Formats: sequence, C-alpha cells, structure tokens
Amino acid sequence: MIEKIKQDTEKALLELLKVANLKKNDLFVVGCSTSEVAGQKIGSASSVEIGEAIFSVIYPILKERGIYLAAQCCEHLNRALILESDAAAYYRYPEVNVVPHPKAGGSFATAAHKGFEKPVAVEAIQAKAGMDIGDTLIGMHLAPVAVPVRVSISSIGNAHLVCAKTRRKLIGGSRAQYDQND
Repeated sequence: MIEKIKQDTEKALLELLKVANLKKNDLFVVGCSTSEVAGQKIGSASSVEIGEAIFSVIYPILKERGIYLAAQCCEHLNRALILESDAAAYYRYPEVNVVPHPKAGGSFATAAHKGFEKPVAVEAIQAKAGMDIGDTLIGMHLAPVAVPVRVSISSIGNAHLVCAKTRRKLIGGSRAQYDQND
C-alpha cells in the first residue's frame, strides 16, 4: 500500500507541476489527512508511516526545483503551516510557536517538521499551487485566484485528491489583453 501511495503522489505532483508554472522560491502547500489516505475518517487514525511516505516523495521533488513546501497542519492547530525558516524569512511571515505531532498537527506536518532543515510554523501563507489530500481545505492558503487542476490521479490511497494552481487577477475590462501563459 505504501509503495502505491508514493507512486500516486509522485505522479499527481509531477502532473500538477507541469501546468502550475511555478518559479524558484514559490510556495506549494500540501494538506494531507493520513487518516483519509488509510480509509478512515479525517482526524481519526493518523499514520506516521503514511505521512512520512508522502513527505518523502513531495519534498525532494520541490526542493530540487527551488520551490518551498508548506505543510498544512490540521484544524487543532488552526491549519498553521510548517515550512523552512528561510521560506518564512523570504516571505516575511511571522513565526508562531508550535510543534506538530500526529494528534495535533497531523502526521504529514509532523513528517515535514522532522524532515526540514530548520522548520518553523506560521499562521497563513499565499501559495501559488497545492495538493489537498483528503479534503483538508488548503484553499485558505492559496493566493487569489485559485484554479482547479485535474490530474490523472483522483485519490491517494482512499483520500480524495484536489490539486490547484493560481493565476493573477484579470483586470481592465473588455478592452484589456491578458498574458495567456499565466
């Protein structure tokens, strides 16, 4: 099961990255209910093994591209985010003091906290793209305007998968012309 979860995560991530138009230092948010991945109700059966497996796929792919990963915590930590300290400094996000664990923060955020070089927590971000694994409501951490991206994978394990990218707001009305590469 773990190997299939890793394969599906990688496939979905690479498909999303292909269309998301991300650049170095952009933020990519991931919300992940390991309970949902395991086929249980969100928040009821956190799995360290699943959280670490998903993190072990996503983090190196993003890091290789110079994209910052933001791991969304669960509702018990008000959906705070764990990121590298240099990402928080780059975006001037104020840090908050919390360390996630499987029952408050979730197993994916816990894996990120353990796997990052210098992890910090922040309350809110505006990511350019993201993956919502298990209906964790990452939308609050996406920059306007969020656009759903359909990838060939619709679930990771038993968890519903929603991917999104963002685009700049279109302004100017009927005479305006827009960059179609957004």
